[in-house]
Amino acid sequence: MAKARQVRAALERDGWRLVRQTGSHRLYRKGEMTAVFAFHDREDIGRPMMARIARQFGYTLEELRRMV
Repeated sequence: MAKARQVRAALERDGWRLVRQTGSHRLYRKGEMTAVFAFHDREDIGRPMMARIARQFGYTLEELRRMV
């Protein structure tokens, strides 16, 4: 399992930029794509949630796992 902080850092390394934040909800943009990352940094992210994040940000589960 990955921590939310690790997943968020991997997305930022891949070019996603933070647009705004309200509480734990962070709105990211990369080109024309926009996605919400709504996790606290220390939260564990399991396989089903990791798959949802990957799909929302335009990756496959394996691509996102390799990035983290």
